[in-house]
Amino acid sequence: MLQRDFGKTGLKVSVLGLGAGQVGAEQLPEADAERLLHEALDLGVTLIDTARGYGLSEERIGKYLSSRRGEFVLSTKGGYGIEGVEDWTPDAVRLGVERALRVMRTDVLDVFHLHSPPLHTLQREDLLAELDRARERGQIRVAAYSGENQELRWAVDSGRFGSVETSVNFADQWSSRHVLPDAERHGLGVIGKRPIANAPWRYAERPVGQYVEVYWERARTMNLTPGDLPWDEFALRFSAFAPCVHSVIVGTASIDNLRNNARIVEKGALAESDVRRVMNAFESHGTHWGGEV
Repeated sequence: MLQRDFGKTGLKVSVLGLGAGQVGAEQLPEADAERLLHEALDLGVTLIDTARGYGLSEERIGKYLSSRRGEFVLSTKGGYGIEGVEDWTPDAVRLGVERALRVMRTDVLDVFHLHSPPLHTLQREDLLAELDRARERGQIRVAAYSGENQELRWAVDSGRFGSVETSVNFADQWSSRHVLPDAERHGLGVIGKRPIANAPWRYAERPVGQYVEVYWERARTMNLTPGDLPWDEFALRFSAFAPCVHSVIVGTASIDNLRNNARIVEKGALAESDVRRVMNAFESHGTHWGGEV
């Protein structure tokens, strides 16, 4: 699988990463989680992205992949969810890093994101200083931010982060158009999330109240078709080879889906004519759309 330099961080990541949210689902059997994680590494996936809020994900990564720790870049997120500690405090960041190290059975977190706090929280010097201290202690390699819109803009321009994670797909291009070129100039690593836009093509009717609803509406407004390609291939190849993006993370609990995604990215970028169709559709309908958090 294609590997890329992760900005100027010194890390390398695969063009396809594994979003490990579904790995943390309690209804996923332990044996299935183990097989999926190992299959990802066997396919050449070298970025695994998780978070404190992803159920059992961090624990399962530690349990099943600690013996292969040198084979992948480990990315997680925090700032919240520590029992007995107020969210978005220096203690929450410090203890979140310590907990992630412990449960994932590792000496270092390659990438640690502040996980989508609002702008006034993101700008707090006490939180940023705690990230600096974690890096100085050797607990994290890259301090990062995961989020969208003006918060993302501030994070990229602040000089306090080595990488960012943001939504990148055919129906969500705010970051790609307004921020990621600057991230590239500053040497930041860039992880694209939601690269298939939560697969809105699966729904004939509006999926009211579901996570995918906004993207379903945008896709209908854009009136875009995948041409001769399957929708998942069209969407994933667009995002994985978007400018300024180093890796895109797709979440799945299915080995078959994981293997199919690996086959898709091996085909490379979409034809230039297909990319232009996407860009024209977005420019006609979506330039006012913000990034979806």
